[in-house]
Amino acid sequence: MNKLNHPKSSTGPSRVDGRLKVTGAAKYSAEYELSGLVYGVLVGSTITKGVIKSIDTQKALRAPGVLAVITHFNTPVVPGYVPEKGKPEPEKSPLRVFYDDKIVFNGQPIALVIADTFERAQFAGSLVKAEYTEDKHITRLTDHLDKGFTPGEMFGMTPEYSRGTVAAWNTAPVKLEQEYIIPSEVHNPMELHACIARWDAENKFTVWTKTQGVKETQNELAAFFKLPPENIQVNSKFVGGAFGSALQVWSHEVAAVIGAKVVKRPVKLLLSRQDMFTSVGYRPHTWQKIGIGATADGKLVGITHNAVGQTSAYEDFAEFPTGVSRYLYACPNVDTHYKIVSLNVGSPIWMRGPGEATGTFALESAIDELSYQLNIDPIELRMKNYAETDPQSNKPYSSKFLNEAYKMGAEHIGWSERSAKPGSVTKDGLLVGYGVSGGVFSADREPATVKATMMADGMLVLQTAVSDIGPGTGTAMVAVAAETMGIPAEKVRFDLGDSSYPNAPQQGGSTIASSVGSAVYMACTDLKEKFQQLIGNGGKDQPDYVKVLKEHNLNKLEVVTDSKAGSEVDKYQMYSWSVHFVVVHVHPATGVVKVDKVACVADSGRIISPKTARSQIIGGAVMGIGMALTEEAVYDHRYGRLVNSNFVDYHVPVNADIPQIEALFVNKPDPIINPIGAKGMGEISLIGMAAAVANAVYNATGKRIRTLPITPDKLVEWDVVS
Repeated sequence: MNKLNHPKSSTGPSRVDGRLKVTGAAKYSAEYELSGLVYGVLVGSTITKGVIKSIDTQKALRAPGVLAVITHFNTPVVPGYVPEKGKPEPEKSPLRVFYDDKIVFNGQPIALVIADTFERAQFAGSLVKAEYTEDKHITRLTDHLDKGFTPGEMFGMTPEYSRGTVAAWNTAPVKLEQEYIIPSEVHNPMELHACIARWDAENKFTVWTKTQGVKETQNELAAFFKLPPENIQVNSKFVGGAFGSALQVWSHEVAAVIGAKVVKRPVKLLLSRQDMFTSVGYRPHTWQKIGIGATADGKLVGITHNAVGQTSAYEDFAEFPTGVSRYLYACPNVDTHYKIVSLNVGSPIWMRGPGEATGTFALESAIDELSYQLNIDPIELRMKNYAETDPQSNKPYSSKFLNEAYKMGAEHIGWSERSAKPGSVTKDGLLVGYGVSGGVFSADREPATVKATMMADGMLVLQTAVSDIGPGTGTAMVAVAAETMGIPAEKVRFDLGDSSYPNAPQQGGSTIASSVGSAVYMACTDLKEKFQQLIGNGGKDQPDYVKVLKEHNLNKLEVVTDSKAGSEVDKYQMYSWSVHFVVVHVHPATGVVKVDKVACVADSGRIISPKTARSQIIGGAVMGIGMALTEEAVYDHRYGRLVNSNFVDYHVPVNADIPQIEALFVNKPDPIINPIGAKGMGEISLIGMAAAVANAVYNATGKRIRTLPITPDKLVEWDVVS
């Protein structure tokens, strides 16, 4: 199979949808205007656990413009919520909105108010009053670690794992054992979640919604409403960031469909920023303990990694943060253990770099701590334990150039200027510190199908049901198609975000470049072959597509091509890799941390679209800085209520917090994973970043912060190492 060549341009094409976005012409899920559109607003519970005694909706119903108030007392039955005849109620399930009187977290939707304007719906929602019988709730993870239970296997990941000798770290000449804590962290994309629902017939409906996978949303809604998937049309042309928050159907989407059924008009339901903190997932609060040991010259002897994360009382969610300790380093003895605790909170969901981002903070902080005990440079320690083959499976890697990434990043950040003695370097009265961390995430290729049509005017139209949450999917796919077909990028159109298009995976888990990119390449290859069959020249010359169509009296020529991984997945282990380098300045009196320099290096195969790839790396680094220094969902545990569910009190990084971030790429195609040689980078751009910042803060101050975020109050009472 012919492979794509390296890109000749160092910058690559601009975003194909850039003009639409900057001019406001791109329509997001809340921006469609439908005939007869009305507006829905959710009313949330004011208690954290208990049962609803009554809901007074009379004042709301009498308010101007109100069409309906839906609660569990009057909602139409959602067929998929009801257990099959003869089967018991499920012990755990996704939240079934308006299903019964039980309250399991604060802010849980208890009513949907529908009115002729958004403002009227909001006002009427404030008039809905409920009475409850309140039960005792639990929301603080660290008070209930002993209640942890082992989750089931998910996506091939297991909560328990061991190779070699259990707890071998404790027999090593040099060892440490420490605890690390990550608080709940919220996705907070700029675009709020929203859904417009319209019933087109008794058994058919259409939704415009924010989703990372239109096919998955179609199938989930079909299961809820017991309809054939083809009876449900899902549209998601543009998504203003999601980071994992749109990887499943949430209760507001089901509520919108219910509401549209009741009022027999299209219903738009837009979540508030406060709802975004409770109703569409978050990174779960997680406690971790790592024991790690090595020989005096730095060879790892053993790693034991324990973790306990939170989930909701109604649904089990597991992100498996311990997995990274199994394979990032060549260590003969590894055992990992993971449990989850049910709390009265909304369900977590995967957040960019899911378990690896959580687990790498602990592992790479521990590796850094070990380097100081051994008096070995942190990069040297990592190179001493560099895995040439996968430690879990003993399979060879499809490609790995992580050692080159370390060299590139070290040169760029000026690692040679780092002092091995914490707190010993100052500049302009500020303490200076250098930190490094590695990152890794699985590189997968999922099945995908692309329809490729060459039109009579020479325009190539590609269609597949993938979503684009912002990384520039369309831009990359146009680049692949233009190069494969030998035509200008301006002559390629990539249609996406429509469930009627051929199947594509969710945009999550860094799979789209590999999966859809391969399908685009193969569809274009098939289309070229079809043209060659028409002209019969044995494929020697580049066809003039317009001329061939005209000569054969065709107004178009099209193919539908399926693409999927082959036997290579059984022979090789496939990962994307990253290294993050950070320089921080810390004020010795106030403890304020300022990130001064960042250099991130990605080893993620061939770079298809350099501009958008750079944006991916920068975006992930910014999220990592937020994870390290500012972000934390804070609960008042007396009431089980979030107290900072807004952009004033939940601190995301702003421009003033972010330095120039250098995005560097090894840019060597993976010869095994797929025909285009590309691997994902959305996750590795974040994974390890928080640890790099924390390690830099230690190098600057001699203070090891193991509970994120690293806020000034955690640094002001320390003595600089002398």
